[in-house]
Amino acid sequence: MMSNFNRSTSFSRRASSIESPRVFSIGSPRASSIASPRILAIASSRVIRLSWVSRLFHVLIVIGSLISFLIVIGGGYMFLLPSLSQAVLGHDVSKLNNSSNACDVQDGGWVTDDSYPLYNASECPFAEQGFNCLGNGRRDRDYLKWRWKPKDCEIPRFNVQNVLQMLQNKRVVYVGDSMSRTQWESLICLLMTGIEDKKSVYEVNGNKITKRTRFLGVRFSSFNFTIEFFRSVFLVQHGWMPRHAPKRVRSTLKLDKLDDISNKWIDADALIFNTGQWWVPGKLFETGCYFQVGNSVKLGMSIPAAYRLALQTWTSWVEKMIDTNRTVVFFRTFEPSHWSDQSHRFCNVTKDPLSETEGGDHSIFSEIALEVVKNMTVPITILHVTSMSAFRRDAHVGKWGDNPSVPDCSHWCLPGVPDVWNEIFLSYLFPSRELSSPTNVE
Repeated sequence: MMSNFNRSTSFSRRASSIESPRVFSIGSPRASSIASPRILAIASSRVIRLSWVSRLFHVLIVIGSLISFLIVIGGGYMFLLPSLSQAVLGHDVSKLNNSSNACDVQDGGWVTDDSYPLYNASECPFAEQGFNCLGNGRRDRDYLKWRWKPKDCEIPRFNVQNVLQMLQNKRVVYVGDSMSRTQWESLICLLMTGIEDKKSVYEVNGNKITKRTRFLGVRFSSFNFTIEFFRSVFLVQHGWMPRHAPKRVRSTLKLDKLDDISNKWIDADALIFNTGQWWVPGKLFETGCYFQVGNSVKLGMSIPAAYRLALQTWTSWVEKMIDTNRTVVFFRTFEPSHWSDQSHRFCNVTKDPLSETEGGDHSIFSEIALEVVKNMTVPITILHVTSMSAFRRDAHVGKWGDNPSVPDCSHWCLPGVPDVWNEIFLSYLFPSRELSSPTNVE
């Protein structure tokens, strides 16, 4: 703008000298002696007119420059806003707003739906017997007839043939604890309903589905894709007692090192992580497991602080090792349990979902995960299942597990709640299956 101002000033001066060459010598004695009053008046009028024109020219240039500046700033704002929003939120907000009607999936409620359940666990060879509640003697079936309904949209209905085609030539990997394994089994059982030749689907190493197996991979040979599970309950390394550690320390979680099998998670088309159920005193301090950073054992570190450090290690690994142009990365939030006391000995499984979450919709682990993901430099999609799962006291294994003497208000029956997690996951994984507009289906 300063260059425009200088050019306009010099232009005025040149214009004045051309239009009235004697104006600048009016004050000379010779000019005064020969100039008549009429000439002086005409000259003065020209000076005033030129001065007014020059000022108007300046004003127009300033206004034009200001308008151009505002247009540039406005255009840049509109261009950068989506990118800035995604950078601030940390997860893939574009996937949450594919349609004109943005949908908050976690804001909703459970509605009855006779089209559920979507499969029979007894007919799925990859569903653990311990999660097959009907097969283990549960008589009421009401818990199977619930569908999650967001307030402002619909989760796309599961269409097995469409999903099988979309997953062709892909690799889907679940990483986490037994809740992750349950979701893995759920997806396989959902997909098996569309397979005519059941023998064309098999575990790649011939392994049975067990709690302790670190790797399980099921291949759908007809469509050339695999659904894999890696058992990593903390995501970070679990090691033996370091030298010179206090006697109470039997093992440590190395919060600054990701699990030593993490190299096997790379090159997936979709990665779904979760952790949280093992971050409790009973599975840590009471077993002699404490936290370690570098060579230092952190005896006084709290579980939430350690959980945050572990997730920061995970985020650094994702940012460094995962090509997010190829791999869609998900983090599923904490899924609440419904034990009736702190000792986890009394499990009251209800017939229907709760009318209130009773505080289960809040979790320090979910809150930490959301905060950590917001600071990531690559897109991560959050599967926020905490609040929706908090209503489902009716959907836990309870006394209908593989060991009736040990009640279970942590794990979920199959079919059940994990099927909904997968329906939401698929709606994010495939943008073409956009969240539909509200309907009258209830």
